[in-house]
Amino acid sequence: MTESFRRDGEYEQYETPYQGAQQQHASSPVNPEWPPPPAQPPATTTPQAVPPQALAQAQPAAFASEGAGSYGGDGNGGGTALLTAAPAEPAAPAPKKRTRGPLALLAAVAIVAAAIGGGTAYGIQELTGNDTVATSSSTSTNVVPSSAKGTVSGVAKAVSPSIVEINATSNAGESTGSGVIITSDGEIITNNHVISGATSIKVSTSDGKTYTAKVVGTDSKKDLALIKLENASGLTVANLGDSDGVQVGDEVVAIGSPEGLTGTVTSGIVSALNRDVTVATDEGQSQTQGQGGGNGQWPFEFGGQQFNGDTGSSTTTYKAIQTDASLNPGNSGGALIDMNGNIIGINSAMYSASSDSSTAGSAGLGFSIPINTVKSDLATLRAGGADN
Repeated sequence: MTESFRRDGEYEQYETPYQGAQQQHASSPVNPEWPPPPAQPPATTTPQAVPPQALAQAQPAAFASEGAGSYGGDGNGGGTALLTAAPAEPAAPAPKKRTRGPLALLAAVAIVAAAIGGGTAYGIQELTGNDTVATSSSTSTNVVPSSAKGTVSGVAKAVSPSIVEINATSNAGESTGSGVIITSDGEIITNNHVISGATSIKVSTSDGKTYTAKVVGTDSKKDLALIKLENASGLTVANLGDSDGVQVGDEVVAIGSPEGLTGTVTSGIVSALNRDVTVATDEGQSQTQGQGGGNGQWPFEFGGQQFNGDTGSSTTTYKAIQTDASLNPGNSGGALIDMNGNIIGINSAMYSASSDSSTAGSAGLGFSIPINTVKSDLATLRAGGADN
């Protein structure tokens, strides 16, 4: 171990630190209790050279001492690391290999956690319970796989299983709308006007299954309703984003069931924010939405003017996201989605240039209830709604 302490050429060199000592004292008895050689050479101590005779006399004592495996100084000066006893509390640095192991593990865990954070909302919801809504604090949560990120097809594939068609029957007729699954056991958010006054509700999922649903709670002032499927489980849950992060010009996708065409996908941009849209709250006007229930259009007011028919005397006004994504009768209650697959709004009203349902069509003026309004109202809806 002393080869690093000699000047080149002064002594014979050995391949290992202990080879020289073993040859010089080959006839010396070996004590089995002697500690093994140190794992690595000294890191900091700068030794002083000593005469070979003194070294030969001192090595057995050094190996027999308790500090033979340490590299501290003796405090008297002039000694080498082998000729001194260890400090009372040696503080040898941890080997680098042992340090990298735990750090690498922690990094891997962090990466996995990030991967899970960017995974589907269904996985998060299943871990947190059936009555827990999958939400994100921003619109940056990626529900869409990275290979399809930013594409309409990617959004449609990821989110379509979370969008349903709703058929409601009442004394006023039938209405068709859409809804968004928010728990795996069948809680669904839709518009109040889609199910208002309904005596029976049938819901069809994207895989063709049909369920009977019951109304849990309604809030006509916000045009929201919560319904629950009977005997449902394992449904794909939508991820509710953050509508406060939406900006004008953001690309969006709308999914719903216009005129009963289940799972119809359209796309566009956010045209404006905070539009004051006024809609009807009374049961009779509500049932004009969709197929077979009046003129097939949902009347609303904007800027003091009425569109798609008379809204009646009972109305409510909310701040809406305006979009040019094509919306038609039957889209109400469906989803407005950002390009990461997060629900940012519930589609609720659309303008049509025609009052005849047979020729009515999208004019690129659609309105959605911001998803943050929905999230803030969920507890009320689960408790029966503001209308009770």
